[in-house]
Amino acid sequence: MAGLEHYRTFVAIIEAGSLTAAARRLDCSLQTVSRSLIGLEAEIGAKLVHRTTRRLQPTPAGTAFYERIRIALREIDEARSDVMRGASEIAGLFRVGASVQFAPRYVVPTTTAFVDRYPGVEVDLILSDALMNLIEHRLDVVVRIGEPASSSLKSRLLGKLRRVVVAAPQYLARHGRPSTPADLREHSCVVRTFGPEGDSWPVTEGAAVTKVAVKGRFRCNDAAGANAAVLQGAGVGLAPLWQVRSEIDQGLLEVLLPDHEPPPIPVHALWLENAAMPVRTRMFVDMLRHRMASERI
Repeated sequence: MAGLEHYRTFVAIIEAGSLTAAARRLDCSLQTVSRSLIGLEAEIGAKLVHRTTRRLQPTPAGTAFYERIRIALREIDEARSDVMRGASEIAGLFRVGASVQFAPRYVVPTTTAFVDRYPGVEVDLILSDALMNLIEHRLDVVVRIGEPASSSLKSRLLGKLRRVVVAAPQYLARHGRPSTPADLREHSCVVRTFGPEGDSWPVTEGAAVTKVAVKGRFRCNDAAGANAAVLQGAGVGLAPLWQVRSEIDQGLLEVLLPDHEPPPIPVHALWLENAAMPVRTRMFVDMLRHRMASERI
């Protein structure tokens, strides 16, 4: 089986664009780079690059192989660096940003466990529903719900949050139960006036996602306020499952249109662009990913 150096050589070839440039980058001979590529292709049994007089172009197989090998090598390098540096670097002030309602359920328990595991760490948890600037707020990492908007930050997916359409039993007793997504147009809906969706709710129709225009007499710019209005019977609501699970379990809210559940929302950890994620940031993110994976979200 090819060793790590052969894989590193292949990555260098693709990124440098030629055997000669890869040899310069690796500080080795052209013959060494060429033999490594030939041996790797022979072992795999697939052509990885198209050779021309000036440049190399990866084949489709080569491109797919490069993407996976590049990620694997990065993980190996980061793991090796962690071991070499040791846990002694996991110390000092660690600043974490997160949203107000999400943090107590997921981020706070992870943060307290992190402090307990690493006695040299002090944590400042900054909560805000606004998009905090990591440099301005001196944050090491921020937890955000939704797709990352900035390409200047590195990110890692922590998990995905299910969403449900719900209503209180008293509302359903008065107005009936929608049986299809289109029926939502005839109901009074509690509209969240923040976020990208507002009065256009996403629902699944088989494998597709469609939008349903909704309206209602109660609108709110806060998740907790919107959920409270739905609980009081003000209308049908759309909410992340984790926000209303307790009320569903108690029978205070009922899930509607389960076969048309809205697509889940991703949750990411984001940090400033660097050569590698700092050790303590990686440890914290790993702990948070583990907690979210173990919860019913």
